[in-house]
Amino acid sequence: MVQAVPSFEAYFERRPAPARVGVVCLGHHLYWPQFAGLREELLGNYEDFLAGVRACEVELVDAGLCDDPLSGAAAADALVRADVDLVIAYLATYTPSAHLQPIAQRTGRPVVLAALQAEAALDYARATTYSQLVNDSIVSLPEICCALRRTRLEPADAIVGQLRDDPRAWGRLRQWCDIARVLHVLRRGRLGLMGHVYEGMLDMTSDPTMVTGQLGPHVAHLELDDLAAEVEAVDEAAVDRQLALVREIFEFPQPGSDPIAGLVDEGELRWAVRVSVGLERLVANHQLAGLAYYHRGRPGTPQERLGSSLTIGCSLLTGRGVPIAGELDLKNCVAMLILDRLGAGGSFAEIHPIDFPGNFVLVGHDGPHHMAIAAGRPVLRGLTVLHGKAGRGPGVEFAIRHGAVTIAGLTETADGGYRLVVAEGESLPGPIPATGNTNTRVRFGPDIADFLERWSLAGPTHHFALGVGHQADTLARLAHVLGIECVVVQRA
Repeated sequence: MVQAVPSFEAYFERRPAPARVGVVCLGHHLYWPQFAGLREELLGNYEDFLAGVRACEVELVDAGLCDDPLSGAAAADALVRADVDLVIAYLATYTPSAHLQPIAQRTGRPVVLAALQAEAALDYARATTYSQLVNDSIVSLPEICCALRRTRLEPADAIVGQLRDDPRAWGRLRQWCDIARVLHVLRRGRLGLMGHVYEGMLDMTSDPTMVTGQLGPHVAHLELDDLAAEVEAVDEAAVDRQLALVREIFEFPQPGSDPIAGLVDEGELRWAVRVSVGLERLVANHQLAGLAYYHRGRPGTPQERLGSSLTIGCSLLTGRGVPIAGELDLKNCVAMLILDRLGAGGSFAEIHPIDFPGNFVLVGHDGPHHMAIAAGRPVLRGLTVLHGKAGRGPGVEFAIRHGAVTIAGLTETADGGYRLVVAEGESLPGPIPATGNTNTRVRFGPDIADFLERWSLAGPTHHFALGVGHQADTLARLAHVLGIECVVVQRA
């Protein structure tokens, strides 16, 4: 039976990345015997809150009502057993801070405080103590923040708003659910490291121990031989299926003005497709969430041929949520992974030539790209020279979708810490060079030269992740809970 070849849209369609979010409802046990029905009404409001969190498409762990220190401790134990990525505390009414303290202390997870009032305002003419308590979610927020800070358990965020019909408050909660997707993969993920850093790129070197220690993922050291073994194990039927997929996804245009970017050689295409299947096997067998690679290879050797034929496979995997970073840029692999889990893509990129009359800069690279955020069908061109690298083979070319974009660079500081360098801009329509590389026309603020000066002086690596949407606020909050610095060079 012949398998149907999926369309571009079907192949790259994905559900939101997983996240496990613990939720607790905070109340005060002394109120229940004093006000009949209050506990039940507050729990009804809590059910509405839970429905809103479920709508964010996360795995929800409901730890229930915490209305005294003992129930808070029991909830903490339940959330620890569930291994949640994030805790959201819903302040149903006034609650003493001791009810939340064990949760923040024992889980060791970021805690977001949600003081969402049940009604827009009291009906002052008919207000009672009961109705005030139903709407007292804000009362204990300063107390809880003070107690957590005094015990060095600073809350991740405090959100004040209305329980219903409040886009601002619920937008922030959705943002935190997206951050939980990043925390989920960083805490559990494995990143592959295969090869060596591109010679002379002093900004590329990384300490895998510090990646694990400060950011979370395990770094698995792989050899190019591991990939070679997987490629050798690929059968012809698998190559045929992958080749049909590649022909469905890519366009194969006539050459443009670049003499080294011509038609794709059929033999080189079939080899690159075989390598892409082997790369998928490598990722699956080593359970990788991402991979950083580079191997120069001596001319004419099998290692050169293999190391120069990864672009198709890397781009297919990156577009499906397994970011692959070239030139062994492990830090940028993490940045790409972060943007991907935020639902923003995350393409491997660097600064290309400036268009001074148009006040924009080309942003792209000659390596792995996030095809799911492409503007139109990606292009394959046959490259007879891989500039600055060994070998030859198919190159992937496209621009990312037009509209709001964010670039995020993860860099190391002189003291061994990490810093996110972020900027928001706009992807513009218009032609890009027909060079078999990605390029996107991006405008950053009113003066492109001024922006690039400020960007460079912030000390990013020359690689960064390019994603869709404006993500600076989300990335700043993520950096805060990771305990790393975040520098926002440009907001849109």
